[in-house]
Amino acid sequence: MSEQATVFIVDDDEGMREALDWSLRKEGLRVESFPSAEAFLGAGRAARPGCLVLDVRMQGMSGLDLQEALKAQGCEIPIIFITGHADIPTSVKAIKAGAVDFVEKPVIRAVLIERICEAFRKDEISRRQRAVRAATIARYQTLTARERQVLALVTKGLSNKETARTLAISPRTVENHRARIMTAMQADSLVDLCQMTSLCS
Repeated sequence: MSEQATVFIVDDDEGMREALDWSLRKEGLRVESFPSAEAFLGAGRAARPGCLVLDVRMQGMSGLDLQEALKAQGCEIPIIFITGHADIPTSVKAIKAGAVDFVEKPVIRAVLIERICEAFRKDEISRRQRAVRAATIARYQTLTARERQVLALVTKGLSNKETARTLAISPRTVENHRARIMTAMQADSLVDLCQMTSLCS
């Protein structure tokens, strides 16, 4: 990750928030703390690398409310919920909605750090995948309308002759388009093209 991953703590319990902040900094992690979901959203940190350590129950927006708000924004930051025993069913619901994990109170530092490290790994993998998809789409957008038609047909398994008949052009023209497509998409094989096409859909 080019930018250092950050643990974003969101908890309206000042004592808990400060204890987590101190504990994680002591482990060498980069930490930012927020007293409410609203404060976190207002700071515009959700798109940055890292993970969110989020209390389920808070005044104002709850942890689940914040999760839903981030999802609505298309934000994919990994979320670890901090929960009391009574909130476990709620936390299971949060997991099904996309949260990475939940940690019960009282928080065991070693367990939390393990979950944070796993969240960092998931975030890095997700960011790499999104970057690959964005780059592939950008290359696809350089293709002409005709090249996109040829690409759609050849990735469905049609031969050059079948593609030519379908588009009412010559097989030689199809070959020229295929060569240009391979170069523009930076593909080494038809298999590569098929995988790239799936990313653009």
